[in-house]
Amino acid sequence: METAAIEMGQAATILKLLGDKTRLTMMKILDQHDCCVCEFVEIFKVSQPSISQHLRKLRDIQLVKEERRGQWIFYSMNKDHEHYLFVQEILAQLPSQAHLLKALEEKGTRISCC
Repeated sequence: METAAIEMGQAATILKLLGDKTRLTMMKILDQHDCCVCEFVEIFKVSQPSISQHLRKLRDIQLVKEERRGQWIFYSMNKDHEHYLFVQEILAQLPSQAHLLKALEEKGTRISCC
């Protein structure tokens, strides 16, 4: 499958956002699993406003999308984004982060807000 070339400015914006370890880890997780803010708070041990700020930056350029489920908002990778394949190529080079979700499951805090 041939991909359209990405403009330097768009690539720089995406790479700048992914240059943050927390956002990069979030994107790796979201590529395989939907998550809510509370799960990321538990994974990264940071405040809810901090997690929301990271997600807002990713949402602002539409790399992630949100879906309301009851009173909770779940985030997922926007696989329809015009540069998803560019992001996917980066994420494919990274180790799986499934162990972070497994740890939440073992502690009983996976999707505890739902």
